[in-house]
Amino acid sequence: MNQNLAKLGSQLTAIWKQLGAAQRLSVVIATVGVVGGLVGLALWTSRIDYALLYGKLSDSESSRVIAALDEAKVPYKIGTGGSSISVPTAKVHVMRMQLAGKGIPRGDGVGFEIFDKPNFGISDFVQRANYVRAVQGELARTISQLDEIESARVMIVVPENRLLVDKDKHPTASVFVRVRGNGQLPPQSINSIRFLVANAVEGLRANFVTVVDNMGNVLSENIENDSLVGLTTTQLAARRNLEQYLAKKTESLLEKVLGPGQALVRVAAEINYDTTMRTEEKFDPDGQVVKSQTKDEENNDTTSTSPATPVGITTNTGETNAATVSAPVTTTRNKKNTGTTEYEISKSTSNVTQLAGGIKRLTAAVTVAARFEGAGAERKMVPRSTEDLDKLRRIVQSALGVEQGSGLANNNQITLEELPFNDQFAGEVVQQLDKQQRTDFWMNIGKTAIYPVLAVVFIVILLRLFKRTPVEDIPIGVPLGQAQHGNGHGNGGGNGHGKPFTIQKPAFSGVVTVDVLNQLMKENPDNMTQAIRNWIARDKTEQN
Repeated sequence: MNQNLAKLGSQLTAIWKQLGAAQRLSVVIATVGVVGGLVGLALWTSRIDYALLYGKLSDSESSRVIAALDEAKVPYKIGTGGSSISVPTAKVHVMRMQLAGKGIPRGDGVGFEIFDKPNFGISDFVQRANYVRAVQGELARTISQLDEIESARVMIVVPENRLLVDKDKHPTASVFVRVRGNGQLPPQSINSIRFLVANAVEGLRANFVTVVDNMGNVLSENIENDSLVGLTTTQLAARRNLEQYLAKKTESLLEKVLGPGQALVRVAAEINYDTTMRTEEKFDPDGQVVKSQTKDEENNDTTSTSPATPVGITTNTGETNAATVSAPVTTTRNKKNTGTTEYEISKSTSNVTQLAGGIKRLTAAVTVAARFEGAGAERKMVPRSTEDLDKLRRIVQSALGVEQGSGLANNNQITLEELPFNDQFAGEVVQQLDKQQRTDFWMNIGKTAIYPVLAVVFIVILLRLFKRTPVEDIPIGVPLGQAQHGNGHGNGGGNGHGKPFTIQKPAFSGVVTVDVLNQLMKENPDNMTQAIRNWIARDKTEQN
């Protein structure tokens, strides 16, 4: 085996000596390219792909995660700023479950996990303080989940429970937020934070939650809703929202007709914030209705007897006769009827309550871009007709809810004018953006095509080097007579089996190029090996 390798090495050395400078350079470049490609492929296939394990971590949380990864002997990479940690892709989910089992990461502050461990014998004050700490930690973690916020801290002040309740003492809260990228927190995010904290603490109102950012700006104010300042702020916000809504609705309608950026609408609305309650009672004297009717009927019968002699005579005289017994009888009969009727006059009662929020006056300023024809010096303005402007005005009236022909009666006013817009700056910006877009497009194409172009250039250079390489005449090295009579070593210059061989030269005129030599080696490698050996031996003899 070693002998064959030595022979192969000697043969390759001999062939290397016969190559020209250009051929040697080509062989070296090709060898370096192949070896470099194999090494790059090996490195590419053996590299480890990393995936994000956790992001947006604080320094304390990053240290806990790194300590757990070191304990588990898992390789990792730390991102810029130390807020993100990456591990091999195959171990992402496994490590997340393992770290979650250990309570890592748990965010800034302490949450309700403070109650996981049993604490016996602690006082009510400590228990209440732990509860407040847990609420603060959970709120801070929840607020940090917002896209605009990098981190947050919450401080809650709860009055102490006492037998006598003081109405002037109420819970308050302060929220400190670190905005991502030192940007400005939008109003809707501020309101969401305030209501989130207020609904998580018993008895806390959103007006008593103060939000402060890392730039020292107070993002909220403690304003009572029923105070003058609170009412004014609420009214201004309601008016601004109404005006923006009406202007946007009208402007979007006009842009569908005229095109994007061809109309500007500004609306001013005066809102009635008065609340009116009115009670009315109306009586109709013609509409009489019997309410009640009473009838009383009384009959009296009285009978009396009148004596014939004066009173006392019979008694005194002691005389009793028939005349006295049959004295005349008087009968009296009385009849009385009484009736009472009560009538009710019809009455209607109405209670009318007019709430605040009605629009007292509405004005709108609408500007429509003028039309132009031509370009450059021949560009001129083409005004719209009065009929077209009236159509646009009616469209605006309908969009704003203003009745036709009632503008003066309601003090509403809509002004629509056609004016040329100053679009010079916008045109310059568009041209710059188009130029930048074209530059970026060609840069991306260049970045994408640079590697194939370099490969093509490299191949072209190699081909030119091969073409410029002079064709060296390599004699066969074995004369016909010597090939037939042997080489003096008893093998007759044969093929190793005792049979002599003959190289036919008529087709090559006694000269063999490199390509022909490669073809002959493929067809009969044993004979060509012997021929090369004889050629090398003859060359050494001639040099000596």
